[in-house]
Amino acid sequence: MTDVHSINLPYGCRDVPILKERGQREVFCGLTGIIWLHRKMQDAFFLVVGSRTCAHLLQSAAGVMIFAEPRFATAILEETDLAGLADAQEELDRVVAELLDRRPDIRQLFLVGSCPSEVIKLDLQRAAERLSQTHAPSVRILNFSGSGIETTFTQGEDACLASMVPVLPDTQKRNLLLVGALPDIVEEQAIRLLSDMGIESIEVLPASHTDMSVSVGVNTVFALTQPFLGDTFSALTQRGARHIPAPFPFGERGTTAWLRAVADEFSVADDIFDRVTKAPRARARKAISRAAEALNGKSVFFFPDSQLEIPLARFLTTECGMTAIEVGTPFLHKGLVGSDLDLMQTGPVFSEGQDVDRQIDRCRQAMPDLIVCGLGLANPLEAEGFATKWAIELVFTPVHFYEQAGDLTGLFSRPLRRAERIRSLAAE
Repeated sequence: MTDVHSINLPYGCRDVPILKERGQREVFCGLTGIIWLHRKMQDAFFLVVGSRTCAHLLQSAAGVMIFAEPRFATAILEETDLAGLADAQEELDRVVAELLDRRPDIRQLFLVGSCPSEVIKLDLQRAAERLSQTHAPSVRILNFSGSGIETTFTQGEDACLASMVPVLPDTQKRNLLLVGALPDIVEEQAIRLLSDMGIESIEVLPASHTDMSVSVGVNTVFALTQPFLGDTFSALTQRGARHIPAPFPFGERGTTAWLRAVADEFSVADDIFDRVTKAPRARARKAISRAAEALNGKSVFFFPDSQLEIPLARFLTTECGMTAIEVGTPFLHKGLVGSDLDLMQTGPVFSEGQDVDRQIDRCRQAMPDLIVCGLGLANPLEAEGFATKWAIELVFTPVHFYEQAGDLTGLFSRPLRRAERIRSLAAE
């Protein structure tokens, strides 16, 4: 029998008071999500309708060489578009036609809204519907918003996946849908573990190619692999699919609890579950214990950034011996992260939203050993002597499931080891 069922913490954090903050924020915009989505979806293309600033952001974030042909681009809104002197819809039709003529390999095209396109009220949904009729059935054209207005950067993936749900084929079969973009090697590990338990009809959203089977219906159950998919969660529920609540698969305990929740849904026997997970669980525990030596007994403070904060705080406090002082997150969706909150002992402050100046003051007063924050805050806090971890690195790096547990731990332990070396050199 797995020991996940025996976890019995005296207190959970699902019902603790939440500090709601509304003020100045420090986050990337949702366009950033295109960087990992375009690598995952091999026959898709992301056309951002935005400014030169949007184009520079994507080029910088992706590190694309000038002679490369990535699966994203920016349709630049010029002064005539912004001033209403040109018909932006006609211009968009022309750009899309040229793009599809040049790139016949595209099977799915996303029109991605930005801050500028939303400010001038450019209706990309209407454009997607019109262009779909023109270019169907060879290309499916959808739209979503990657705007940074009132959002954070991981919501780009959420908006993208949510836009795909309404057009997924209907099915009456009982199938398992794994939802969230993961690196191929991590996705393969998850599917192999579930398949070894005897679970069949496993589908993935997003699929790497549009011709891969992804369907949804009233007999579909879905498990989220990312905690920032609130809109996708709602869209799947509206299609009749049912969510499998579980902690997110970070670390050995989180991964085991996630797998156990799926296994219970499909009535996998305990002996089969233990046989399949025994070896990778042991490897994960060993890797975590080795990398967590620098974390045990240390404190951590999370600024809101990626929406990974609560599952990661659960991992650091229950598996690495850390103490969480404050866990800030842009949005707190208990339907998604409630299972992780259930596994955390009371003590941390949980904050939703951000008033960055107030939170910096609380952080300085708390003097944490490690701060997890965005790039815009990391360097100033490092200059004040704090050890920091870039939150965005936790999105770009493979960190899910058993085989990545040691790497996940190392992402947090390395800044502390670096800070210790710097202090030792300064003392000499």
